[in-house]
Amino acid sequence: MALTKDPFLQAELANWCKDAGIDETYALMLLNVPVHTEVAEIEEEMEAVKALGRVHVRDTREGPTSRSLLVLCECKQAINPKCIPTEVSWGQKSEPWSVIVIQTQESASDTATGGFTEKFAKFLMEEGKSFSDIQALISPPSAPDSSPESIICAMGEVFAKTVKLPSDSNAYHRLRTFSAAVLTPVGEENMETWMDQARLMITECDCSEKEKRRRIVESLKGPALDIIRAVRFSDPEASALQYLEALESTFGSPESGEDLYFKFCLMRQGTGEALSEFLRRMEKTLSKVVEREGLSLGLVENGI
Repeated sequence: MALTKDPFLQAELANWCKDAGIDETYALMLLNVPVHTEVAEIEEEMEAVKALGRVHVRDTREGPTSRSLLVLCECKQAINPKCIPTEVSWGQKSEPWSVIVIQTQESASDTATGGFTEKFAKFLMEEGKSFSDIQALISPPSAPDSSPESIICAMGEVFAKTVKLPSDSNAYHRLRTFSAAVLTPVGEENMETWMDQARLMITECDCSEKEKRRRIVESLKGPALDIIRAVRFSDPEASALQYLEALESTFGSPESGEDLYFKFCLMRQGTGEALSEFLRRMEKTLSKVVEREGLSLGLVENGI
């Protein structure tokens, strides 16, 4: 997905416009602007884009790295997203600035229509197919036929062979809310429980990687959501598992693998605790020991 159409960045720009009291149809947001760039330089560079007209820098925020800024600009005239470049070059050795504008329904529709071929080609590539597979279905050696009806039928066959409908996606439709607050608010999950649910969703849910990322993001708020926003800024293609790793490294227990191993060795069944519950606790702790490299997976599989 292009950064210009990233839903997170679109939402960031819309919220920023509300805070600054700017009409979002007149606003744009710049990414990757070096921290020491002067306001006059930014305005001069953006005014070189004729479709923008007069440009004023209204606000700045810290970017995804300490060396870059997010810049909110207001234009004198309404912005037509179809006439705005996705990037603006600044300096010969500097990284180009990404330009984010609010995508109108009309421009989004045009983009969707114009990009059908590209999206279909990407779909075939992800499924290990090619246009030649379509051609083979459309025009078999014995009876060549390239009518619209045959093309539709052929595409239907390809989709039927390549698209695997999730059988249990509803079982993990929604994760409970998690914010990483020090004291878990009412209605939210603590980190350990939420991480277990999220890992189960990732490993068991038969849905796309994009859908897994969406389900994780929609369950987050507060500091936890801020961390994932930073991950997406630095790597828009980060996987759902990388989201969890980022949350674990930020908010997880500081205990080392050795500490967790000693904790595991000292575990005892509690008074009145069912054996099944005790074994479940041991399994969970042992998994953390392996994750923190307190024990190798080989030793665990061989019975330590």
